[in-house]
Amino acid sequence: MQNEGSVAERAELQGWIRELASDEEIRQALEKAFDYRGDVTITRKDGTVIDGYIFDRKTGKTLAESIVRVLPKDSNQRQTISYAEIAALVFSGRDTAAGKSYEAWIRKYWEKRAAGEKYDLAPDTRE
Repeated sequence: MQNEGSVAERAELQGWIRELASDEEIRQALEKAFDYRGDVTITRKDGTVIDGYIFDRKTGKTLAESIVRVLPKDSNQRQTISYAEIAALVFSGRDTAAGKSYEAWIRKYWEKRAAGEKYDLAPDTRE
C-alpha cells in the first residue's frame, strides 16, 4: 500500500501554493499533487494555467522526461505536461478523500457501536 500521508497533512495541502524552484521541489510537490484527491492549478513557465485533476504521472531521470497527466475541469481533453514546463502548483480543490481512509471508517464504526448507535456498514455517500 502506498504511503498516503496523514489526514492532517493532506488537509493542509488544500489551497497550498508553492513556487517551484529546484528539481527536487518540483518532484516532491508533484508527488503530493498525484496523491491529492482534489483539483490542482498548474501554471506553466509560459504563463498558461490549467485547473484540473492529476490522474497519472511518470517520473524519468530528468524533469524533461517526467510528466503529469491532467483532466482539466473545463474539458474532457486530457493533457500531458512535462515537469520541466511547470512553474507553480496550487492545491486549489477540496481533497475529496481527506479523512476517508479505511482506518477512519473503522474508527467511526467502533465509536458509533460503542455509543450504542446502529451504524450501517455501507460506505458514506454524503459529501
